[in-house]
Amino acid sequence: MMDAMELHGRAMADARERINQTELALERTEEMLAENIALCSRIRRVVEAADRLVKIDPPSNEGAAGGHDAPPTSRTLPTLRTVGEPSPAPKHS
Repeated sequence: MMDAMELHGRAMADARERINQTELALERTEEMLAENIALCSRIRRVVEAADRLVKIDPPSNEGAAGGHDAPPTSRTLPTLRTVGEPSPAPKHS
């Protein structure tokens, strides 16, 4: 009879350990999710600021307009795609 009690106690201890590990994993997951949400917010704000900047000072086609010495390609920002958005089709020359 003692063996059955020991087995039951061991099974309970194992279950408690799995619960503790799962709770820790959930906490880490929630922390990572919060960090990812914060990063997405920062990226969104940067993209919005870049859009506002382009509206204020659009890149010229000639590179010399507006008194800027740098070619227009140095002032253009790469576009960011949202997750799941397909990549643009390659341009054929």
